[in-house]
Amino acid sequence: MAVYKRGGTYWFHFVFNGKHIQRSAKTSNKRAAEQIEAAFKVQLAKGEVDLNPAEKKSVPTFSDAMKVFLVWSECEHHDKPNTHRSYKSSSVALVKFFGETPIDRIEIGDVERLKQWLAKQKTRPRSEKKEKKSNETKQKKSKFKPTALKPATINRKLALLKIFFNYFIKDNILVKNPVSGVKLLNEDNEQMRVVTDDEERRYLMASSQPLQDFATVMVDTGMRPEEVARIEKKNVFLDKDYLFNPFGKTKTAKRKIPLTERVSRILEKRINEVEGNYLFATETTGKPITTLKTAHAGAIRRSQVTPFRLYDLRHTFATRFVESGGDLLTLQTLLGHSSLNMVTRYAHPTEKHQFDAIKKMEAARLRKSA
Repeated sequence: MAVYKRGGTYWFHFVFNGKHIQRSAKTSNKRAAEQIEAAFKVQLAKGEVDLNPAEKKSVPTFSDAMKVFLVWSECEHHDKPNTHRSYKSSSVALVKFFGETPIDRIEIGDVERLKQWLAKQKTRPRSEKKEKKSNETKQKKSKFKPTALKPATINRKLALLKIFFNYFIKDNILVKNPVSGVKLLNEDNEQMRVVTDDEERRYLMASSQPLQDFATVMVDTGMRPEEVARIEKKNVFLDKDYLFNPFGKTKTAKRKIPLTERVSRILEKRINEVEGNYLFATETTGKPITTLKTAHAGAIRRSQVTPFRLYDLRHTFATRFVESGGDLLTLQTLLGHSSLNMVTRYAHPTEKHQFDAIKKMEAARLRKSA
C-alpha cells in the first residue's frame, strides 16, 4: 500500500499502466484510506474509472521548474529581496547538476550524488575582481586560489532544493520530497568572529561609504544587516535616543533600539543628506541596500585585518555588551531574540576577558578570607 498523510488527510499513489496515479482518500483514518485505495485499484482493473489525462499536470524538467520556482520566490519574498537573491544564486549549481532531468525522476540517490559533486566544486573569493577578456589578462594568473565549498554553503543549497520540491508537491506535480531523507553535512556553528577594537578601527578607516556608516551602526547596536538596511527616517527618534525596528517574524524582533552617540551622529547626518525614506538605499532604485559584500571584501583587503563576515559585527556587539557587565536578559531584548538559548550563541567572551574574570573571582575570594 502506498498511503501517506498530507496535513490531516490520507492520500494514496501508485503506478498503473505506466501512469502515476495520485488521489486523496478524503479520510484521516489510515486503515480506511488503505481500503479506499484497494477499491480504487479494483475499479481501475475493471475499467470503471476514466483516467482523464487533462487531470494530470505535465512534469517539467528541473531547469524549467526552477524558472517557475524563482518567479514564485520573487513574488513571495518581495519584502525580503536578500532571500530571493540567495535562492537565485544557489539555484545556479543545482540547475547545472540536474539540467534537463524531469523533476519526478530525481530520487534520494541523486541528491546524495549532488552532495558529493558540490563538495568537489571550487569557488573564488568575492574580493577577486573580474578580469577583462583580453589576450593579456587571459594569460595572467590570478593570485587568488580557488577554495572548496564550505559545508554550510552546501547545506544552504540542499535547503533550497527541499523548498523547491515542496513547492511542486503543493502544486500536485510531485508526491514525495527526495531531500527529506538526505542528511545535511556537519557545520561548525561556533566559528563566530569577534572583532577587536583595533581591527574595528582599521576596518572602518578602510571602508567606503555607505559601508562605514552601515558597519558602525551594526557594531554599536547589534542590529541585523537587513534591519539596518531598512531603517526609515520616520522610525528614528534622535530626541529620545532610539530608533524603532518594525520588522521581524516575532514580537521580540520588533523593538526599540538605543543609540550610541556616534550612531546618533551618523543617522542625523544621513537623515539630512539622503533623499527618500530609507537611510541606506541604492542610488538607482531608492530601495534598501541588498548587499555590501564587494565593499566589505575591499575593506578587509585594504585594512589587512583577519577576514570576518559583516554579520560578525552583531556577535561583536553582543560580546562587548556582556564583557562590559550587561546581563543576558537585556541582551536578548536588544538583539530581538525570542529565547535565551539563541542569545548565548552570540556572546563570545574573549580569552583575555575570561582570564580577567578568574582573577577578579580569586581576588574577591581572598578579600573574604582576609
